[in-house]
Amino acid sequence: MLVDSHCHLNYKGLAEQQGEVLARARERGVTAMLNIATRESEWDDVLAAAEANDDVWASVGIHPHDADHHPDVDTAKLVERAAHPRVIGIGETGLDYYYDKSDRQRQQDSFRRHIHASQQTGLPVIIHTRDAEADTLAVLGEEMGRATFPAVIHCFTASDDFARKALDLGLYISISGIVTFKNAADLQATAKWLPQDRLLIETDSPFLAPVPHRGKTGEPAFVADTLAYLAALRDEDPGALAVATSANFYALFNKAAP
Repeated sequence: MLVDSHCHLNYKGLAEQQGEVLARARERGVTAMLNIATRESEWDDVLAAAEANDDVWASVGIHPHDADHHPDVDTAKLVERAAHPRVIGIGETGLDYYYDKSDRQRQQDSFRRHIHASQQTGLPVIIHTRDAEADTLAVLGEEMGRATFPAVIHCFTASDDFARKALDLGLYISISGIVTFKNAADLQATAKWLPQDRLLIETDSPFLAPVPHRGKTGEPAFVADTLAYLAALRDEDPGALAVATSANFYALFNKAAP
């Protein structure tokens, strides 16, 4: 029982062979995949994959890289599309000051619109944050002060301190294949102590293929490799960790719960 809590099945490298990709994931025990949208033009394709496969779910959102290009995607539009029965999350959204592909204020405005959609719908916010810890925490703290909302920090690579503050706000933390990389000592140290009941696992495929698949196109099947590594790192039984992280997924994304 495995869940890939964050993948991009419509991206180049996976979209051309989506059926085979899904079959390989199922063969390795993956029972659910959350197909993530990053720009409005993807929403229909992301939803189509979820409508065609009972084990695929969808999100609607705008990546911070694309905030400049989506000034018209407001809270109302997100709420409207989130009403679809296969949409279980809002995002991915957040702040990325590493690449700065969009104006930082526009990123923050877009992030808040997604949070407001979560506050209205109850669906979790899927958060991307890179080199923006202080502002991410500031936005989260301000918006939590107005109304609480569920959320996950996806593909976690931030500091130990950020992890603790995110957990204090009630967020979940999702670990990707980066944890298996040789140069990920800081992430590995954080991943060891993260509370099991707040932990998710993802591939972020087609990116970040874990060891032993480095250099290949990532795919949801590889969540099994990340889980095996994480279980060894934490000195936990892989089967028990798979059950726990899957249960956490359905606790957070409860619209998908059986």
